[in-house]
Amino acid sequence: MAEFDVDLFVIGGGSGGVRAARIAAGHGARVMIAEEYRMGGTCVIRGCVPKKLLVYASHVQHEIEDATGFGWTIPQATFDWPTLIANKDREITRLEAAYTTNVEKSGARVVKTRAVFEGPHTLRLATGETVTARYVLIATGGAPNHGAEIPGIEHVISSNEVFHLAQLPKRIVIQGGGYIALEFACIFAGFGSDVTLIYRGDNVLRGFDEDVRAHVRGEMEKNGITILTGCTVARVDKHGGEFTTHLSNGSSIASDQVMFAIGRHPAVANLGLETTGVAVNPKNGGIVVDGFSRTSVPNIYAIGDVTNRINLTPVAIREGHAFADTVFGKRTVEVDHSNIPTAVFSQPEIGTVGLTETEARAKFAVVDIYKTNFRPIKATMSGSDSRVLMKLVVDGTTDCVVGCHIVGDAAAEMIQLIGIAVRMKATKADFDATMAVHPTASEELVTMRTVTARYVREAAE
Repeated sequence: MAEFDVDLFVIGGGSGGVRAARIAAGHGARVMIAEEYRMGGTCVIRGCVPKKLLVYASHVQHEIEDATGFGWTIPQATFDWPTLIANKDREITRLEAAYTTNVEKSGARVVKTRAVFEGPHTLRLATGETVTARYVLIATGGAPNHGAEIPGIEHVISSNEVFHLAQLPKRIVIQGGGYIALEFACIFAGFGSDVTLIYRGDNVLRGFDEDVRAHVRGEMEKNGITILTGCTVARVDKHGGEFTTHLSNGSSIASDQVMFAIGRHPAVANLGLETTGVAVNPKNGGIVVDGFSRTSVPNIYAIGDVTNRINLTPVAIREGHAFADTVFGKRTVEVDHSNIPTAVFSQPEIGTVGLTETEARAKFAVVDIYKTNFRPIKATMSGSDSRVLMKLVVDGTTDCVVGCHIVGDAAAEMIQLIGIAVRMKATKADFDATMAVHPTASEELVTMRTVTARYVREAAE
């Protein structure tokens, strides 16, 4: 008889856990994966995918406005929020079924229930079943974090509930300054809602390049979004179907919804980790892992947002695949977490990879900046005053492009390909030698010839 019931038990049916389960099963492992909510996890069910569908929907109003400049008149366009949400739900249900089917086709067993540790090798399912596993992978992801308790916090929705609103709010207050907050601020503004964004810092998108932060904020404000920085929500009062949000600066805002998107915390609570000895980082709440996703317990691994390393779906997928190859595929794979391209689906869209200007100046002796800010060709006909920002950060000593930052339509699509070039250590000369595709916005990336700024670090005495 086998020493363990399964070779691998995966806790969490999100993108990372599913990839690990499928690849491990493909390597011949006996795999069981437990998901207590819905297969697909945050990204598929209540994150990236449904959010992108709402982004597409919210773009339509801008397209209708732009159409006039191209000779189109669309007088009777109407929008119905319940129809959008129903269609979104239908697509998410299809994807959930596909995730389940693909895992089962790989040979892994799916159990739709909660799993809790009773020891390093033992899991107790909510059904009462006990399972022993040679290896356990924790892939439980993260959950919205509302921060410190404030009066009226029970009236606040998160990025979980926002996908299931019965009706479109005419006025919404959103607290936060990161990906999720900006994306939903732009989504609701695109549908015509009156949006106020509250952020405690001096500007949105902390950690992004300063030019990107300034440009995006300016574009969002041009689109009618009110952005209040340097303050926080202190209290939320409910009056029938309306809310009054009281801010730390003494002002207040009336709205139909209040949403917090101030961050997410790793989903480690009530997993029974105390029975295993798995270490949790006291600073960020994530499970401590090494470069191969091993925890402090030899047979237990963790990937994705639950580790609080880089909280992006493609990173979790890559980590899950690398884990399965390393442990079951007889091929040691360590994930490289540098130069990861990423996008913010705000309006305008952001694509970024590599170092910011600030990071580069701290790292290299000489930094060259190439930057352009222009009106895209579409705007010259539509009458829109939107502008595109493109910026290359170059190591002035080696000529390597170490960072690229784009704000504008299709920025996410562009940065995926630029990410290849940055990872391959392409030089500015390589960019210059690449023939432009005309007329496009992206041609600016290979036609910028003038250094807009050069920074030379003074040698220490």
